[in-house]
Amino acid sequence: MLSGVTQVLPIPDPTPRFLEGQVIAVTGADRGFGRVMAQGLADAGATLVLVGKQGEQLAGLASLIERSGATAIPMQADVSVPLDWMKVQKRILEIFGALQGVVHSADKRAHPSLTLLSENEWMELFQANMKSSVGIAQTMRQRLPQSWLTIVGPHLDEGGLQGHTLRGGLRGLVESVRGEQFRINLLLPSRSPSGEDDLDMGVVNVVTALASPALMHLNGLCIDVPLPEIQRSELDQLSPEQRANFMLPRSPQGGQG
Repeated sequence: MLSGVTQVLPIPDPTPRFLEGQVIAVTGADRGFGRVMAQGLADAGATLVLVGKQGEQLAGLASLIERSGATAIPMQADVSVPLDWMKVQKRILEIFGALQGVVHSADKRAHPSLTLLSENEWMELFQANMKSSVGIAQTMRQRLPQSWLTIVGPHLDEGGLQGHTLRGGLRGLVESVRGEQFRINLLLPSRSPSGEDDLDMGVVNVVTALASPALMHLNGLCIDVPLPEIQRSELDQLSPEQRANFMLPRSPQGGQG
């Protein structure tokens, strides 16, 4: 398969709920792209497991998705800790008896004002993005070899040596499974979340397309996802965690636009 793909994949099936019957876990569902991706997958008919550190936000999103007619349950966990992810995976299998795929938000970024990261700041980024991705991939490959993993990696506007290094590591992880039954694909959004669903739908479209049974043959892709540029001068002054608080869920009537 080819890497460096820049074209956003279209939705391959016009059926409104073409992901009906799939159990999909979304990590980082309490923030940023995780929220809108979870809602998009639910709109397509998937049963969602919402994973993240902030239990209150997860519960609120699960309630919103349930009110729209889909199924979603929250699971509070830190997936950068391998044991936490193993517990989540085991619990999902106990509840649903299956886990078709995982969308993993490996897009934690450094504060934009930082030009030199301390050792602790670097290790926090590495654990949140690279270590968590490898841990999830290892356990799924071993225990659920017919499943798939879509990683949303560090955004292309994340500069510095850390951004290039983490993206390079994740590309290597994805390329290592080409030709295997277990599927991993990598998405690299052009920027961080905007908080406006219409502006971030490019990521949702690619995630839902890759989850479609019609595209199960795609493996080992590294996909650049171009998104509309936005004005974010005020948000740039906030930490990533503070910015995530602006990423509010849609109303049930909002739709995907």
